[in-house]
Amino acid sequence: MARSPAVASADAVAAYKAVLQGVLDKRPSGTRQRLATALGKNRSFISQISNPTYSVPIPARHLETIFEICHFSVEERRSFLKSYGLAHPARLKLVKDAPKLREHRIHLPDLGDEARNRELERVIEEFVQKVARLFEQGRES
Repeated sequence: MARSPAVASADAVAAYKAVLQGVLDKRPSGTRQRLATALGKNRSFISQISNPTYSVPIPARHLETIFEICHFSVEERRSFLKSYGLAHPARLKLVKDAPKLREHRIHLPDLGDEARNRELERVIEEFVQKVARLFEQGRES
């Protein structure tokens, strides 16, 4: 008996989330929080996108950041993208066409309050992303 496309898609979503969950489980504590900060989301969002029982899909625009922060191996990335492509065929092109990220560390002042420190990190991250988009637009012209 053939499975419906919705069931097959749900299975593929669960499969790529299982890969992400496995990667996160092997990483040091704090990785989920670093990922949440890099994505500008709450830690509960990371729990939703990494739990195979939740149907919340992972937005394509977040994948490069996830790969970078979580340090996916070549095999983990291949497995993840295979399942992601089955679940979201149209989004896979967005992933392949997305600009690749690289890490650059800077030292920020400690503002003495964790919430303020996270907000400063979020503002810096957002600023850098906007500047990078301006450079990309200039290059395309």
